[in-house]
Amino acid sequence: MRLDFLSRGDALLLVDVQNDFCPGGALAVPGGDEVIPVLNRWIRAAEEAGIPVYASRDWHPENHVSFTGRGGPWPPHCVRGTRGAEFHPGLEIPGGLFVINKATDPDRDAYSAFDGTGLAARLHRSGVRRLFVGGLATDYCVKATVLDALREGFTVHVITDGIRAVEVKEGDGRRALDEMSEAGAVLAESP
Repeated sequence: MRLDFLSRGDALLLVDVQNDFCPGGALAVPGGDEVIPVLNRWIRAAEEAGIPVYASRDWHPENHVSFTGRGGPWPPHCVRGTRGAEFHPGLEIPGGLFVINKATDPDRDAYSAFDGTGLAARLHRSGVRRLFVGGLATDYCVKATVLDALREGFTVHVITDGIRAVEVKEGDGRRALDEMSEAGAVLAESP
């Protein structure tokens, strides 16, 4: 796969490729681990091009508001310091990875990697103008991250073969793709 179009001003953003979102995890996304070989190729290409790689992760406290025990919609997942919150072991974590912890406040949920993390300011300071985004899950954290990135003025390319949807309701993944596209994101499979 040739990704030689990556250049200065670009960044790769991996969204929540964590054990709990992969098969066997507490909140497994169907086929969640299928994104890993695709994203590993992008990570290698980013390293070759000298562009930064960022990775967000849910980093929940044990009593997070999104958990069913507090009336939220999700089972406990990605509790900080647990194996479920770790990046999937198949993900080829590059040296110099910028990790973005999100949804760390027990009383506030945050799907987007931009929500309360300072990521937009960091990217702007680094001269990033174009983001390539992949990860989990299409219809929640990927969508929220892409929409926020667009609002922050970035050009956003969604790596469609590097994402998977939860599909709480049938068609949620497709609707999320449509919403991102209508907002201005470029949807494209890896070349």
